[in-house]
Amino acid sequence: MKALIRKASFLPLGLFALSVVWTFLGYELPAVLLGAFIFTTLGYFSFYVIENHLSTYVFRRVLEAAFTIFVIASLTFLLLRLVPGGPFDEEKALPPEIKANIEAKYGLNDPLWKQYVNYMGGLVQGDLGESYKYVGRPITEIIASALPTSIQLGVYALLVAYLLGLPLGVIAASKHGEWLDSALMIVAISGVSLPSFLVAPLFVMLFSFTLGWFEPALWMGPSYYVLPMVVLGIRPAAGIARLTRASVLEVIRSDFIRTAKSKGLSWRKVLFKHVFRNSLVPVLSLAGPMVAGILTGSFIIELIFAIPGLAKHMVQSVTNRDYPLVLGATLLFSILLVVANLLMDLVIAMIDPRVKFT
Repeated sequence: MKALIRKASFLPLGLFALSVVWTFLGYELPAVLLGAFIFTTLGYFSFYVIENHLSTYVFRRVLEAAFTIFVIASLTFLLLRLVPGGPFDEEKALPPEIKANIEAKYGLNDPLWKQYVNYMGGLVQGDLGESYKYVGRPITEIIASALPTSIQLGVYALLVAYLLGLPLGVIAASKHGEWLDSALMIVAISGVSLPSFLVAPLFVMLFSFTLGWFEPALWMGPSYYVLPMVVLGIRPAAGIARLTRASVLEVIRSDFIRTAKSKGLSWRKVLFKHVFRNSLVPVLSLAGPMVAGILTGSFIIELIFAIPGLAKHMVQSVTNRDYPLVLGATLLFSILLVVANLLMDLVIAMIDPRVKFT
């Protein structure tokens, strides 16, 4: 049965890879392909959870996630109300009667407890309210129009981070103490230290204006995607490389690795078949927090490269005190982070059977 589960994992992975390639080439993702990926992924994880008797664990984690999101929604709601000023306080003051009518329309003149109850009641029903800035537009509509682009950028950056970080970490560990190890770690430390708002203009100057390889801004095709996803993926790639190196060095010193060497296995086979797999657990555990870092870091990247994602709406909603949009975006990122952490826990358990959930 475990062998069947492992074989079944290739279906959602294959659909995911196909979706990434499809969108990277500039084509719109077909609804059938997206639905197939979601259906197979949910089906695979559901089957794995039931087969390994993890239903209680997952149910407890879902309850914890719901409580966490409730707390985040409540704190964000209250903190927004504590900030001086209101959403309709402008440099040119509105006539009192007009301002009173606008506040009555959105319920801002109600007692705070009533505003809170009304918002949480709508939230339970999936209603995030209407934007104060974009009059008449529901928050769900605004998020739905901008979210795919932000997710696309985030997925590309996450792939860049792992495709760069894992090999560099393994190579550095395999050449421990040599010049290549030192050189790669200097590059990794530089990647962690340099902020994205500095790296992005340098890459634009070099690869767009000097070499002319890629487009400097917007989000209209493969040549537009490369610079933003690489710049956003460099910092997490550096962190992954350092963590992979440390994890590989720790596993190399284990008894079972010495046993594998004594059997006459080649160093390459020992490194990639035994060492690498057992080194993945701490690296994958970083994926959950990394999703949050990439999502928040994408705000700067989207603004620098003029990408039509959620960053513009998030920044403008804060400056305009657009309460519903701030709350909607905050809850969205919280949900993504919680789901990413849960999925990474399950993936780690699949890779390393020694991991047990209680």
